[in-house]
Amino acid sequence: MKRRAMLALALVLLGVGMTLSGLALASPAGVSKRILILTGEDYAGHKWRETTPVLKSLYAPDPRFQVEVVQYLSALPSLNLQAYDAVVMHFKNYDPNVPGRKGFDNLARFVKQGGGLVLVHFACGAFQEFKDDFTQLAGRAWNPKLRGHDPHGEFTVNIIDREHPITAGLEDFAITDELYTCLDGNVPIKVLAGATSKVDGKVYPMAFVLNYGKGRVFHCVLGHDVRALRNVGAGRLFRRGTAWTARLTPVAKSEK
Repeated sequence: MKRRAMLALALVLLGVGMTLSGLALASPAGVSKRILILTGEDYAGHKWRETTPVLKSLYAPDPRFQVEVVQYLSALPSLNLQAYDAVVMHFKNYDPNVPGRKGFDNLARFVKQGGGLVLVHFACGAFQEFKDDFTQLAGRAWNPKLRGHDPHGEFTVNIIDREHPITAGLEDFAITDELYTCLDGNVPIKVLAGATSKVDGKVYPMAFVLNYGKGRVFHCVLGHDVRALRNVGAGRLFRRGTAWTARLTPVAKSEK
């Protein structure tokens, strides 16, 4: 009887072990990443209160994202960014003291240590008070001395790098938006998508990536308004770009 009882207990423990092993093996498929959208101020023509909910909704098709929104730039100096996998910059600050040097340093430190960063539209104009340092982080930054953008209207976004995980399999797409011509900087970047200006015929980067320390940065200047953010092509770029910065496979199973 004792031998039978011990055998039965061993079989039970073996079954439990196999179950736990199966759960452990299955867990990577259910991995989720915490994404923080930081917003709260922008140029008057950029209605961030309207665009922020739309930006957040872009991540809904990918169940791997857990998205939170903070609407106060003054919170950045003290935010525990290490609790997140990627930060989405959806702001352009005008007060040099908000978020201020501490806020910038907190963000830069997070990325340098391995966090992800996504810049949306006029986020390229943030931190003008620390422009040189910000350019190192963002890859390119707004130069107010340059022509800002083509007249608002429709243009084609051309996929330039068809091998990068973010843009692999994507097709060129039309969008009604602002074609930015105002980016400046010489930090090495990898351009993923561009557009040809109807004003001067030059090709300008619309989306690009770079590394900053141990972190990944995805910078896309699309997204002037609600209509632009609801564009299917732009949505895919932001969703895939964010996944890449958070070290996920950019194309979710739900998108295949």
